[in-house]
Amino acid sequence: MGGVNNTIRDSVLFTTADSVINWSRSSALWPETFGIACCAIEMISAGCARYDLDRFGVVFRPSPRQSDVMIIAGTVTRKFAPVVRRLYDQMPEPRWVIAMGTCAISGGVYNTYAVVQGSETFVPVDVHVPGCPPRPEALMHGFLLLQEKIKRSRALAGTPLDRVAMP
Repeated sequence: MGGVNNTIRDSVLFTTADSVINWSRSSALWPETFGIACCAIEMISAGCARYDLDRFGVVFRPSPRQSDVMIIAGTVTRKFAPVVRRLYDQMPEPRWVIAMGTCAISGGVYNTYAVVQGSETFVPVDVHVPGCPPRPEALMHGFLLLQEKIKRSRALAGTPLDRVAMP
């Protein structure tokens, strides 16, 4: 009998709320204006009139406290990784990370002691956009993948409503 109550609770109440919340979250992504290297030029191009990320609901914000997406666009050194992590920690929940470019994904051609070999070593990455540097269309595709990932997630997981005991 407990399994039926859990099935009803998950399929009726939370699925409806999840779809509305996830639709609104995926339709208004606010990435932080934060570029490290040459991939930042392509990120800026994606925000300009020719590619226009605004039509997907992507609006660049100047502060991590106003952002919900971090785009790591370029090479991250070991000295700079704690700064990136601090900016990530300042972002409100829910937050997502896009690793843009080969250097952000795996260190790229800079296989040295000073370069972090992948952004996943210090922040959780949700979407990888490969290329050196990736074209603006690739970043747009990365945002579409992130939107699909957000729509598939559970919006109310871990909230007090999720832990309510059924009668």
